[in-house]
Amino acid sequence: MASRSQMDSLAPALAADKAAALRLTPVSRETEARLDAYVELLLQWQAKTNLVAPSTLPQLWTRHIADSLQLAALAPTARTWLDIGSGGGFPGVVLACVLAERGGTVLLVERIAKKAAFLREALRVSGGAGQVILADIGDCVDSLPQPLDCITARAVAPLHQLIGFAEPLLRPGAKALFLKGQDVDAELTEAARYWKLQPRLHASLTGGQGWIVEIDRIERLEQSASASVAPKSAATGSVGTGE
Repeated sequence: MASRSQMDSLAPALAADKAAALRLTPVSRETEARLDAYVELLLQWQAKTNLVAPSTLPQLWTRHIADSLQLAALAPTARTWLDIGSGGGFPGVVLACVLAERGGTVLLVERIAKKAAFLREALRVSGGAGQVILADIGDCVDSLPQPLDCITARAVAPLHQLIGFAEPLLRPGAKALFLKGQDVDAELTEAARYWKLQPRLHASLTGGQGWIVEIDRIERLEQSASASVAPKSAATGSVGTGE
């Protein structure tokens, strides 16, 4: 975990990285101010709680903020979002900052109490439009407000498991946007064992080997009905923000 002096030493790198990130994913001044407040809080909490991998801090804006912001452009009319395993707030809090202007909201599902507390504080200080649900996604699917317009997740679980949670929530006209890494082809191959779908892949604007898997129709393969979703403990950890 980073100390205060280490955080101060990051300031020049963060300023340059912020400029690069906002060139990739421009936002309004109001949204930028919300994101600034969120980043400041995250850096304060990072000194005592591991919200993101320390090695990614110099690229916090491009690696995490812009990576999350790009989802908003893929669902510009979506108003009610669900973020599974929000962890340190990616993409949930970032999207909440955007949706505060759009008139939408994000439901952030997080099973770890400490991280849920951080998410609530992040929404408060940033003015983001969202609500934190402290629960395992497998325990709250049936009680989530309906309808949802967009479902997101970032490095929380294998794709076929995420699809299992999204399937009962994905009404006609809604979509899922899942942030994935270099193993996306293998995950799609595995998902095809359980689900019939026609995903669209978008290369991440932030470069590297990141991808966004867009899904708007899901059909369960009958022979996989009992094997499509892994045990909750394996499927809903908040590991995404630590990468």
